[in-house]
Amino acid sequence: MRQVPYSQTLDRGLRVLEALADGPRSIADLTKEINVHRSIIYRIVRTLEDHRLVARRPDGLYELGLGVAALARSVDSTLQSAALPELSDLADDVGMTAFLVVPDGADAVTLVSVEPRRSQVHVAYRPGGRHPIHRGAPGIAILAGRPPVPGEPENVAAARARGWAYSYSEVISGMRSVAAPVVDRRGDVPASVAVVYVADEVDTEKLGRRVMAAAAAVAGNLG
Repeated sequence: MRQVPYSQTLDRGLRVLEALADGPRSIADLTKEINVHRSIIYRIVRTLEDHRLVARRPDGLYELGLGVAALARSVDSTLQSAALPELSDLADDVGMTAFLVVPDGADAVTLVSVEPRRSQVHVAYRPGGRHPIHRGAPGIAILAGRPPVPGEPENVAAARARGWAYSYSEVISGMRSVAAPVVDRRGDVPASVAVVYVADEVDTEKLGRRVMAAAAAVAGNLG
């Protein structure tokens, strides 16, 4: 059967966005990762800038733009509506950025994040970030909310036993995260609720219980 042709330019543009979802990049970085000529990457980035999907930072690196967040707001609006009030309460209660992560195949993707309103210092975490689901507390929490599978990692089993997951420096160096699965009435796990922070003197048991409560509230809002 004849293969349907696809847009090479669109493919490259999407690969640029996927690369930036992992963190800021320079034109040289993107040229190397996408493996095309620098001039092509530059044209793609400029086009994405025009649509506010990419933004240039003061240090010259490029990152995902606010247009990505605008697009994300239309993705799974029911889940976001159920999560936003609970994320806001959680962020303000613990003074940390709270976010909702959803599974996408073998990856975990940040769908929406809320920063605390009264905290002087906190970690910002942009929607659209993607990382392997088995790395980092949000993905581990999603796996822990599912039934056990043979050969699963020990940290998944441990998270299932206590109801929440913890990670340190698994996704971003120096960052800690606590997450709990959102388990709906059918027993599915459409997401996890997580917080991200730096301090090491935090009572993770207490924080884990608070994140679990937020995840349960999101599940309750889903009906």
